[in-house]
Amino acid sequence: MAKRDLSAARAPGGVAAIIACCALALFEGFDLQAAGVAAPRLAPDLRLGPDVLGWFFSVSTFGLMIGAAIGGRLSDRYGRKRVLAVSVIVFGMLSILTGLAQNSEQLLVARFLTGVGLGGALPNLIAIVAESAGEARRSRAVGFLYGSMPCGGALASLVSVAGAAPSDWRLIFYVGGLTPLLILLVAAPHLPGATRAPIADTDVTPRRSGFIEAAFGEGRAVTTLLLWTVFLLALLIMYLLLSWLPSLLIGRGLSRPDAGLVQMAFNLAGAAGSVAAGWMMDRRNLRSATIVGVFAAAAASVAVLANAPASLAMSLLVGALLGATVSAVQSVVYGMAPGFYPTRLRGTGVGAAVVMGRLGSAIGPLLAGALLATGRSPAQVLLTLLPILGLGGVLCVWLANRPTAPTEEVAGA
Repeated sequence: MAKRDLSAARAPGGVAAIIACCALALFEGFDLQAAGVAAPRLAPDLRLGPDVLGWFFSVSTFGLMIGAAIGGRLSDRYGRKRVLAVSVIVFGMLSILTGLAQNSEQLLVARFLTGVGLGGALPNLIAIVAESAGEARRSRAVGFLYGSMPCGGALASLVSVAGAAPSDWRLIFYVGGLTPLLILLVAAPHLPGATRAPIADTDVTPRRSGFIEAAFGEGRAVTTLLLWTVFLLALLIMYLLLSWLPSLLIGRGLSRPDAGLVQMAFNLAGAAGSVAAGWMMDRRNLRSATIVGVFAAAAASVAVLANAPASLAMSLLVGALLGATVSAVQSVVYGMAPGFYPTRLRGTGVGAAVVMGRLGSAIGPLLAGALLATGRSPAQVLLTLLPILGLGGVLCVWLANRPTAPTEEVAGA
């Protein structure tokens, strides 16, 4: 099988494809955080108890795991653009149906299926951006993609304050569903039509490969297991903070509005941190230093936030730094993932890593709740993240020094 670098051939239209994917990722982030910002009005309007509300927060995570596993695999077989389009249509339409729900059963089914669509979209967005940018700019492009997601979370918070009536929570899901459908309509012509490796000789049939080869073939077993572990740890940290940071800050003495401002700063600074980390990761001689730097800065931010006085100014400053560094960790992990898998297996490989990340996103909030239930203080919960960050940093440096897959594969002699 002959191999050659096709990065230059992908340049025309590559920027447009990256912009289109970032716009879609913005509303992926919007929908991921829509449940949290809608809950204070949604629960009394539909008369949801705490148990049903807990399922409302969690059920989309199960859908995300299923969608990521299926979406990545299907994209390697049928093409990224086609599977991405179907995924966006699913999560857009089901988000609208979430806003139309009249009871808890309709609500939970709509959120689960929204999660399937969101999960199917994410590995395809990552793969399209990585392939459109080329190897030299891959990490910064994925950094822009990941940075769009916390911006979407901040936008969801802004939409949530647009109305005051109890039923205005529905607007959040209408915006989160209709807008990505409109973006897809505009962006579709700019997405690459063929995202599988081209065939040099027309009499050669493309190889169809399964999950085992994608994850563990060609000496990738250790790399894949490391990647899965760092995805799980990185998203455990992120979603523990996204779910519990306002409550932890309130527990330390901040008012509810002030805690909301800190959460907004966390999201917006996260976008900047993602882009900056991606930019540095494209400089191969700085990769290990960048990884050590972002993990160490994240750990320092956690330690300061756990011990700092409960003042708004200090919490805003440290919350923003924490958002920037924790999002930088995600950007590092997401940016490395596509490079470990050849093009024909990239959707499956990245999709499996995203599934492990979603498992971490489910464990994180549960871990914080369990620690608080045993009488741990908010500061102690935050400090629990330090050994997790330390382990994640060590494994991530090890992963960064593992061999990557060839930039492109072309079947031939």
